[in-house]
Amino acid sequence: MKRILSIQSHVVFGCAGNSAAVFPMRRLGMEVWPINTVQFSNHTQYAAGWQGMAMPAGHISALCEGLSNIEVLAHCDAVLSGYLGSAEQGDEILTVVAAVKAANPAAIYFCDPVMGHPEKGCIVAPGVTRFLTEQALPAADIMAPNLLELETLCDVHLTDLAQTRAAAHQLLAHGVKMVLVKHLGRAAREPGRFEMLLATPEGDYLIDRPLYEFAHQPVGVGDLISALMLANLQAGYDAVSAFERTNAAVDAVLLHTWQADAYELQLIAAQEAFAAPLIKARAERLA
Repeated sequence: MKRILSIQSHVVFGCAGNSAAVFPMRRLGMEVWPINTVQFSNHTQYAAGWQGMAMPAGHISALCEGLSNIEVLAHCDAVLSGYLGSAEQGDEILTVVAAVKAANPAAIYFCDPVMGHPEKGCIVAPGVTRFLTEQALPAADIMAPNLLELETLCDVHLTDLAQTRAAAHQLLAHGVKMVLVKHLGRAAREPGRFEMLLATPEGDYLIDRPLYEFAHQPVGVGDLISALMLANLQAGYDAVSAFERTNAAVDAVLLHTWQADAYELQLIAAQEAFAAPLIKARAERLA
């Protein structure tokens, strides 16, 4: 059994951060150790707002120290990080990553560089974007930005697939071993589809799924994509197979959510797709 330390946000109601990631990874057979960077009543895009708080400075470090004291860090196979409540939490996460890798040199760091989207109501604390660009990038084994985050990481404006591939390879040149661009958006080859790009030193791959027409776009899809990709890799699937399985499972979740006319991701209804996804689309290797 593989063990994943997942450090990201938590919502009491709904699916975002760890609330979107932990159950799917466990359904794939992972042992997941969640640490919450914030605890909110609900995600921040509800018109009525939310309640809650970012965890205080030292919280992540203290929990990691507790794990070290009971000598389990050597059994941790991967660290996943997502939404940060403060830039200081980023420093703590890199300390955790270093401690895990010291205890288990085979462990990997999967960084989901959540930078926020103010137009949608997703806001990150001051300094988080700079931390992700200057400190997390050099430390990450795998990164999973969306298009806007990739633009920020590379300080470029992306309008097509070729530019996006080049930007992803900029991250590979920094030492990242794999880059998953979670939503190509305006840079997609087919704008009417949800396209994702997987860039590796061995080659680039493109995959797509349908875009469903929601009255309110569900939140947490990116968190789900990162969690499933990591869990599939940890389950022993190669990068392309993990990419295909992730795409299929996310499509199943979005289809269930759309059919239920729901705002929150329908993870329970679609749970069979995590362990046994029906793969309708294969990844295309790009020339």
